[in-house]
Amino acid sequence: MIDFVRSPLTLLSEEEELFRAAVAELAESEVRHRVHDMEAAGKVDPALTAKFFELGLMGIELPEQYGGAGGSLMMVTLAVEELSKVDASAAIQVDVQNTLVNYPLNRYGTDEQRARVLPRMTSNTVGAYALSEPGSGSDAFGLATRADRAEGGWTLNGSKAWITNGGEAEVFVVFANTKPEAGYKGITAFIVERDAKGFSVGKKEDKLGIRASSTTSLHFENVFVSDANVLGEVGQGYKIAIETLNEGRIGIGAQMIGVAQGALSAATAYLKERKQFGKALADFQGIQFQVAQAATELEAARLMVYNAARLKDAGQDIAREGAMAKLYASQMCERVTSLCVELFGGYGYTREYPVEKFYRDAKIGAIYEGTSNMQLQTIAKAVLK
Repeated sequence: MIDFVRSPLTLLSEEEELFRAAVAELAESEVRHRVHDMEAAGKVDPALTAKFFELGLMGIELPEQYGGAGGSLMMVTLAVEELSKVDASAAIQVDVQNTLVNYPLNRYGTDEQRARVLPRMTSNTVGAYALSEPGSGSDAFGLATRADRAEGGWTLNGSKAWITNGGEAEVFVVFANTKPEAGYKGITAFIVERDAKGFSVGKKEDKLGIRASSTTSLHFENVFVSDANVLGEVGQGYKIAIETLNEGRIGIGAQMIGVAQGALSAATAYLKERKQFGKALADFQGIQFQVAQAATELEAARLMVYNAARLKDAGQDIAREGAMAKLYASQMCERVTSLCVELFGGYGYTREYPVEKFYRDAKIGAIYEGTSNMQLQTIAKAVLK
């Protein structure tokens, strides 16, 4: 029988509360006034990225010996949530750096790799995670990108698609198949530098939401990667990819609860000010009930995300809890942001108010780092095993 009561305390410690407050202040002072311009330019302001590095947000879980903060996944969760209340694009840059790049580098890297790469990731180098391909999305391990043995290393050929941070990244965690006849057991992870000969970054996608976040294709034409840049063991890539995505899904859940909270906060402030029929919209019971329902669903999602983060920090397997948190948080975020647009009436459909952006940013939660259907499949396997 499945145990459904593995629930550590979700209350925040004093240290976590102080950290949350610091990130919230950063979001207000450094992010909010940049949101419009970054959205229009389709790019996160490099000065903001530099600020993230300066304040330690790009290496939250990494050990202090590499310049990291020595923090926890719970702290990453709080940072992503607070940034997402203001701008999901800024938040996903921090999220991917911590959960999809730094995590596998630190977890599976050799001592030499960690000493060589991690100090860069905490000081000035953006990273990206390259698993998806034009022909393999949910079928993540049907990779066409090949890695063939060469003297002293491997030669990579193929393409990747939908790579978050692709425009800014200098270091890429890339998955390729070293033995296609072995299927997923041939997949291997590699550390690829942006200046590698034969490697190029393709077009930046023109997206519905998170428009300031760069999403690009990558191309490999006889890219040589030395044995020193094989991450983990040859053929172990599928394990690295799965474990990394389990952590990453908590980050996406955090993004979704932040986006929903940002939209709901904007809506509740508007409801108190906007008057119809001689009284504030907030005084109508029909409005109150909708807001109450939204707030309840948001709090439920927040607890699920926090619980998954706590379990991961405690060393527990979180395949089920991570999938549940991402699934529910993304569903909740779509519902809440849609409601918030309606609560603003016609104004909600314009760019004069922030809820239309929150609504557009919400949709990606059901797609990247595993679609909702893939989360359902993961949950079903856990429940029915």
